[in-house]
Amino acid sequence: MTDSTSPAALSFQDMDLPPPLLRALAEVGYEAPSPIQAASIPPLLAGRDLLGQAQTGTGKTAAFALPLLARIDSRLRQPQLLVLAPTRELAIQVAEAFQRYARYLPDFHVLPIYGGQSYDIQLRQLKRGVQVVVGTPGRVMDHMRRGTLKLDALKALVLDEADEMLRMGFIDDVNWVLEQTPAGRQVALFSATMPREIRKVAQQHLNEPVEVKIDKRVATAETIRQRYWPVSGLHKLDALTRLLEVEPYDAMLVFVRTKTATVELAEKLEARGHAAEALNGDIPQKLRERTVERLKNGQLDILVATDVVARGLDVARISHVINYDIPHDVEAYIHRIGRTGRAGRSGEAILFVASRERRLLRAIEKTIGQPIEPMQMPTAADINQQRLQRFKQKVRDALAEDSNEAFYPLLTELQEEDGVEPLEIAAALARLLQGKEPLLLAERREPAARAEKRSRRSDKRPRPPSSQALPLKGHPEVEMERYRVEVGHAHGVKPGNLVGAIANEADLESAYIGHIEIYDDFSTVDLPAGMPKETFRALQRAWVCQQRLNISRLGAGPRPAGPKPAGPKTGKKAKKKAREKTVKGKPGTAGKTRRATP
Repeated sequence: MTDSTSPAALSFQDMDLPPPLLRALAEVGYEAPSPIQAASIPPLLAGRDLLGQAQTGTGKTAAFALPLLARIDSRLRQPQLLVLAPTRELAIQVAEAFQRYARYLPDFHVLPIYGGQSYDIQLRQLKRGVQVVVGTPGRVMDHMRRGTLKLDALKALVLDEADEMLRMGFIDDVNWVLEQTPAGRQVALFSATMPREIRKVAQQHLNEPVEVKIDKRVATAETIRQRYWPVSGLHKLDALTRLLEVEPYDAMLVFVRTKTATVELAEKLEARGHAAEALNGDIPQKLRERTVERLKNGQLDILVATDVVARGLDVARISHVINYDIPHDVEAYIHRIGRTGRAGRSGEAILFVASRERRLLRAIEKTIGQPIEPMQMPTAADINQQRLQRFKQKVRDALAEDSNEAFYPLLTELQEEDGVEPLEIAAALARLLQGKEPLLLAERREPAARAEKRSRRSDKRPRPPSSQALPLKGHPEVEMERYRVEVGHAHGVKPGNLVGAIANEADLESAYIGHIEIYDDFSTVDLPAGMPKETFRALQRAWVCQQRLNISRLGAGPRPAGPKPAGPKTGKKAKKKAREKTVKGKPGTAGKTRRATP
């Protein structure tokens, strides 16, 4: 293996990328390559194998997608690039990134394949023809064994987050896939860490790779308060509108991903009565300068912008930065929120995060070295309280004016002629001041069942789960015990993650892993009774979703010990045989909170 030298400061235009990719990059808002991109793109363009060590959020998806897309022949409707990812969420994100970068490549198709999605959908698209396949190891193996995924025309293969695949017990599957690929194909392996097993994979399957290691050491200003809102049923536009009503801000910078989105969002905010305007690369430079000047002098309150045009923007009035669309790399996040809290001033940064974007949130937190606090969307009652306060302040400001006396005779005459109370006249004038928009929002009560469910979900100390294990449907003769593991919803765990890790560490067939229940910060799993001490210790040390399992027996009782039950086949040969029989690779139903007993 050879080490790469530190790349010079290159632009994307210096890297011989095709014009369609450069055009897409300009629209996405990428101004200059990140360190991992600058170090990885040239050797991958040259056809070299690559071993990259970089954290999530450093821009590594573009580091392998751009050079390998440059080598794709879109006229050939066969898989030419295969990307293996540990989770379906990552597979979907990588596929979406390929679609963004290849939007100007003619007749280009990318397909994510993963467990939990209908085979019919995947089979139809594979039959139609795709150039890039992004998938989880188990489902990729399944299609290869069925003959529905043929890799005869494969030019390159990417292993993304290889250490996570090792942690989830997929490394044997990865080796199997690599062994089935054509000789001479290019391989790029990316991993946040380089344990011995990953090095072994690289030595076995990579040909004199260039090694790239990126150390991320970035920090955000201490004067910036960082919060995130988990996007759920409430639409982002409604959420932003509510924030604008309750957050005391001077000026606000709202980041979106595309130029079109800047215009659309600015128009919608303007229709809601906010002084907002778009700022993107399609707007002439002089007009952009005038827009920024209007923000500085208070004629505008909100700018909706893309990353490119906001680089270097320094306006003292900007008190809030809203990441309406989460950035795909940590550097972009750092640059975005750096537009507030400058020169020692305080600032607010708020990030909108969808459920499948949680891993990007964790990557940001890991890189900046601090947690980002969650926030609650303001309720209708919160908004109404703010509206009442603002309305009262308008009246108080009007009362302080000296010119009010000119209206005294008119109002006195109106009162005498119609015989109305002064309060009635004041109320009528208040309604004229308010206009057609209702002063208060309707406070809708949630249905009792939904409110109870939300209350349970937000409860930080839920009731303890039952310690009674459920019997195995396929093997009712096997005695089961319930265990607790210290990883849950907050860490992004799925049942398939736990099954893969336990099956790998305990050398246990998945058919003998029973009911799984995932809670906020822990999970329960039913396993055969009489777990050996060495297996118990191995599971305590195992890691899933960057969390140590720390397995413990649920309920009172001594640490489990004793011989293995006679039922489960736990030998390596039995495990290998089970893997060959099971077309789905690793078991588990990704994305569901519960895993029923097998």
